[in-house]
Amino acid sequence: MMWCRSHRFDPEARALADRHYTRQKVGTPQFVRAGSCCVFLTACKRGLWVTSWQKYTKHAWVGAWDCALFRSEGAGVASDLIREAVAATRAHYGEPPALGMITMIDRAQTQPTMVHGEKVFGWTYRKAGFVEAGETAGGKLVLQLLPSLMPPPAPAMPMALRPMPLFTRAAA
Repeated sequence: MMWCRSHRFDPEARALADRHYTRQKVGTPQFVRAGSCCVFLTACKRGLWVTSWQKYTKHAWVGAWDCALFRSEGAGVASDLIREAVAATRAHYGEPPALGMITMIDRAQTQPTMVHGEKVFGWTYRKAGFVEAGETAGGKLVLQLLPSLMPPPAPAMPMALRPMPLFTRAAA
């Protein structure tokens, strides 16, 4: 297992998140949207994965686990990292939802991979077993991995003991 457990305020993970195209406010302490999530950081600290699980969303795959962020800066073979992150997500959440896991790719913000002379978006996800499932209303490509094609659960390694930051309100 290449992944270690992390959290939505992890400053080392945040540095990677700040370089991902989906990052809305670079530098803010929390880099994961509100709601249920699991965050994994590779032991080498060059790979980041975030799975979000929202029961109320504005797309056709409501209830699916959502790979909200994946970034590798030389952490290993991307498709292997994806498969292990899915396994770690299964260990975290348990039985996957019927719709499995999805990821949404903004083709305007990412580069395709040339495969046999064709531009292919999400190539590493496809190599990990994801298949094209459609588009969001906003035009993002949706790739999906159904539960029957997921790897078995495998827990992420524990991170070194690092306390989660405490936030306090200033006295009024």
